[in-house]
Amino acid sequence: MTSLSKHYPQLSLIRDALKKDRVRVFLVGGAIRDYYLGRRGTDLDFAVDKNAIAVSRKLARVIKGAFVILDDEHGSARVVKKIEGVPWTFDLTDWRGKSIQQDLNSRDFTINALAMDIFSQTDDDKSIVECPGARRDIKKRVIRMVTPEVFKDDPLRLLRAFSLQATLDFKIEAKTKIQIKKNAHLISTVAAERMREEIFKILSSPRAQATFLGMDKIGLLPKVIPQITVMYGVKQGGYHHLDVWRHSLAVLSNLEAFIEELSRDEHIKAYLNECIGGAHSRLALLKMAALLHDIGKPETRRPEGTRMTFHTHELVGERITRQVSKQLKLSVKERFFLEDVVRMHLRPGYLSNFKRPSEKAIFRYLRDTKGEAVSLAILALADQASTCGPLTTRAKHKHHAKICHMLIQRYFALKDQKPRQRLLTGHDLIKVLKLKPSELFGKILLAVEETAALGKIKTKQEALVIARKLINKNL
Repeated sequence: MTSLSKHYPQLSLIRDALKKDRVRVFLVGGAIRDYYLGRRGTDLDFAVDKNAIAVSRKLARVIKGAFVILDDEHGSARVVKKIEGVPWTFDLTDWRGKSIQQDLNSRDFTINALAMDIFSQTDDDKSIVECPGARRDIKKRVIRMVTPEVFKDDPLRLLRAFSLQATLDFKIEAKTKIQIKKNAHLISTVAAERMREEIFKILSSPRAQATFLGMDKIGLLPKVIPQITVMYGVKQGGYHHLDVWRHSLAVLSNLEAFIEELSRDEHIKAYLNECIGGAHSRLALLKMAALLHDIGKPETRRPEGTRMTFHTHELVGERITRQVSKQLKLSVKERFFLEDVVRMHLRPGYLSNFKRPSEKAIFRYLRDTKGEAVSLAILALADQASTCGPLTTRAKHKHHAKICHMLIQRYFALKDQKPRQRLLTGHDLIKVLKLKPSELFGKILLAVEETAALGKIKTKQEALVIARKLINKNL
């Protein structure tokens, strides 16, 4: 195994900047854990025996990095430095105790309770200080609490246990899971922004469904997103074999499988990894949408003869999704993404009701869904795959999948085309047709755009003919 210095060459930057100071600085936590796992992140945490904020301020000055105080009371600050084009984050915090061992004993999980003196003459495996069992638990891939009090000290750790499970593919040790269940009610004291980031670590992993299922079984997930409880035990119609909540989890599971398959295409991979108005990817947000897409069904459930209906559940779901988004303090663009996907999640299914959807119907789908045409198609694939009631057939599944894949292909084909020059503009309507701005403007321009997209007109004169017809019709 290579040394920590070779694994993290950025450590030399910290050593050189602080070597003349009379302080003890230890690399701690996840960076050492990742060293043993063969992983490498861009965030390094350090425990300092005294004056961490002052030490951080000097470090920022020497390496020409950005400095910010994280916690004045507990002595914690951050330095950010771009190294070879990559932003690196160095967090320095005062020891929690009188020694580094006491500091490690106050940490959350054994796999994060390791440290190495950055000024040590050696930085191999023998120089690592650990909480008892830390390296053993890393080797066994187990998440174990350092003490039962860790969750009371910081209730966010209840959620962090599961985000570590999701990102590292580790298992939570049985006694630790029992303690999480016992303290689950404490999560309500945690700031929404902190909970949100742990939730999105889970959503960004390939194990979101399994992780949420585990959180739900011990009663933690409904404490984080209480709105989901309305879906528990709500039976559906003959097309479904699961209640609304179990169906939603199945959709999330199938969505992760489809994403893994579809992401082999570089266009789709880049599309899903794109950030939506914040730090969170389209992929992670789409998984959240999968969890919430049918959350409006319990409120709209109505019997009609021998069947059960859920008319307008997508609109009710949009409203509840807005509540969840605001509760988790998502950005406006992220909230709009979730609302739009929940509201329009039935659109691909409507097209699959036709043996061969018309070009006009396809155009309107791509126009209305805009940048989320592919998101909706992938969600629809997962939704249909999770619907296995007695009224469904293999032929319906196959046809639905064919339509969804066609929509994905059409979206990227259209995106690769050069933008068409508009045949008619609002200025033309004012200057040529002497119209005053009104709602009719939008109707005319949309009609012209649609007709041109279908290849039925190619000139401005043809566009003006359509415009005049619409004007006469609305007189």
